[in-house]
Amino acid sequence: MVLDPIGREQARELARRELEKPIYHRDEPSWAERTWRRFADWLNELLHRASDPGGQQHGNGWLSLVVILLIVGLVIALVAWLMRGRRNPSADRDGLFAGEPEATALDLRVTAERHAAAGRWPEAIRARLLAVARDLEERAVVEPRPGRTADELAREAGAALPGLAGEFRAAVRVFDDVWYGDRPGGPDGYALLTALDEHVRATRPQPLEPVGAEEGARW
Repeated sequence: MVLDPIGREQARELARRELEKPIYHRDEPSWAERTWRRFADWLNELLHRASDPGGQQHGNGWLSLVVILLIVGLVIALVAWLMRGRRNPSADRDGLFAGEPEATALDLRVTAERHAAAGRWPEAIRARLLAVARDLEERAVVEPRPGRTADELAREAGAALPGLAGEFRAAVRVFDDVWYGDRPGGPDGYALLTALDEHVRATRPQPLEPVGAEEGARW
């Protein structure tokens, strides 16, 4: 059997197809690795030049130094931006009512609804949590305390209303995320606070005993 000779172009195409098979490229660095190596080489060259800005052999040493400083500044800004929403919301916080004028639970609910209607979700969520806290104080479920934080409210109210302890913790997490964690908030978070407010209002907790009542009973 006589085989037809393979032309030059056909042979080149067959060779190209053969070399494109994955088996010939499995040990080659990935695109990301090649990019990182090129960047590392370029950065190393910049550092080499910047080590002696005035040296004649390194040419453009001062320019290299400026570029390095810009890169460092960009890295710091990127890290700060990434960490902005991850900072510990428990640190450096004031009491719930810090800077707030005296208002009733009803007033705070009206304020919360006004913020929600305008799409100001962080403000709406905060006002609704303040309404819950004020309602608990007005009904003597918790003692009025100006410096009380959201976490303290969740612990104290959860102890007084154990059936709602989980809802209090979830509500405070939402509040922390939007008020201290710079999250945008939204209707779902506000709905969670609204549901907690309604559940709290539907409860009939036992009022707090006056301070010293237990001691007086012993006598």
